[in-house]
Amino acid sequence: MTPPFRASRSAAPASPSPRQAAAPSPEARAALAWLHGARFLTTASRLDQLPGDELPEIAFVGRSNAGKSSAINRLTQQKRLAFASRTPGRTQHINLFDLGPRDAAEARLADLPGYGYAAVERAAKLRWQEVMAQYLELRRPLHGVVLLADARLGLTDLDQRLLALIAPRVAGGEVRLLVLLTKADKLNRNDAQKALRDAGEALAAFGGESADIGVTTFSALSGQGVADVAEALRGWIAARPPQAGAAGAAEPAEPSEPPQPPEPAP
Repeated sequence: MTPPFRASRSAAPASPSPRQAAAPSPEARAALAWLHGARFLTTASRLDQLPGDELPEIAFVGRSNAGKSSAINRLTQQKRLAFASRTPGRTQHINLFDLGPRDAAEARLADLPGYGYAAVERAAKLRWQEVMAQYLELRRPLHGVVLLADARLGLTDLDQRLLALIAPRVAGGEVRLLVLLTKADKLNRNDAQKALRDAGEALAAFGGESADIGVTTFSALSGQGVADVAEALRGWIAARPPQAGAAGAAEPAEPSEPPQPPEPAP
């Protein structure tokens, strides 16, 4: 892509060959093993219930039907680590999962509630609008965001609103961004390549000299993109510079306007 968009190593071909899929690199195998050790830590309905340490967090976000839980479960090789509700949009907590040695976790995955599902009661949507905005804008341990979007739909208006919310942190290099175009097994190669091009063009607006932005096709069903994504996420943590100061949720500075994450679907 042309500047300011810069694809990360995770920007994989839309349709990798069977040889590529069957033989991940040593780095990818190590990253997959790292993710396979994920285990549940805690669930929280407010930021002040989250851990106050400095472990970096990688947040998974997306519309309620984008395949977020399936992606987490496939990456960690665990069938029910991330709970997929029978009614999309019903999960209304931030769930954290530790990564790394059991006695010395290195990072965490954060599973955020899905957005945009019309059947959820409006008051709950508005409450989670505020909690997600606070997490994405103020949570200091947030190190990377994985945004999942159905490859057949591309980046919707709601996805664009979420991207705008995190744009300042992404552009400054504080938070990395990887967009997974999910359910790619349902597309032929030409359609997958078009989906990648369209997403890349949309993401160019959120780039910057310090930004680390990637986009790739992904399928929890076929395994397409799994090794590449694992390697990218592990690379984020391995390249993380030392942090100074306290972690946890930053204190809101009485903003003149409240944060505005993706609005609920009508």
